[in-house]
Amino acid sequence: MNDGFQELDSTAQPLDALLAAYSAGTLNPSLHALVASHLSMKHDSRAFVAALEGLAADELTKIKPEPLSRRNERLKAIFEAPAAPLGKSVPATGASILPPPLRHYLGRDMDAIRWRTKLPGVKECCIEHTGRGEASLLWIKGGRRMPSHTHEGSEVTLVLKGAFSDVTGRYSRGDIAIADADLDHKPFTDAGEDCICFAVTDAPLHLTGPFGRLLDRLFGAGH
Repeated sequence: MNDGFQELDSTAQPLDALLAAYSAGTLNPSLHALVASHLSMKHDSRAFVAALEGLAADELTKIKPEPLSRRNERLKAIFEAPAAPLGKSVPATGASILPPPLRHYLGRDMDAIRWRTKLPGVKECCIEHTGRGEASLLWIKGGRRMPSHTHEGSEVTLVLKGAFSDVTGRYSRGDIAIADADLDHKPFTDAGEDCICFAVTDAPLHLTGPFGRLLDRLFGAGH
């Protein structure tokens, strides 16, 4: 992957590889916020990441220490460097659906999100462009079936409210769905409740099927 996405081990489960990249500190800010938000809601994943960090700490103890060159000069530079600015703390308004890490990354709560209609029953707020992809909030009406599409790269989606399903399974609050270039899917949301997700892509998506190809020609996908 590109643009801050960690290259996944082909022998690992995609979610496990994503959590390993998080523990190694190699994710871009949008993916880091997505995974941190997932961890704030899913105990099993927190335990997995803690185990990975414990293994990394054990490996560090096995490294033979070496003398630090220019020790005093380096320490002086560290102590004299200006403090890094603190991130913006955004209090939750009411029963916020945004986990604290995602609220911190966005710098706002849900009541300050400006939505635009993307398709009938689908609204989007683009937060950040990540190279050829983007980080976005999506609001999908309950019972809505999305157009069939595939991806040039990867799409990582965190469910914040409601639930959706596709050929890989069903995803509800706190779950992460990972799609790659080999997946052509048509997600649909549960009836009775709107679905809100945070999605990070590293490349444009392409609509497939007769309706999708028509929209692709008229408007272009990945816009």
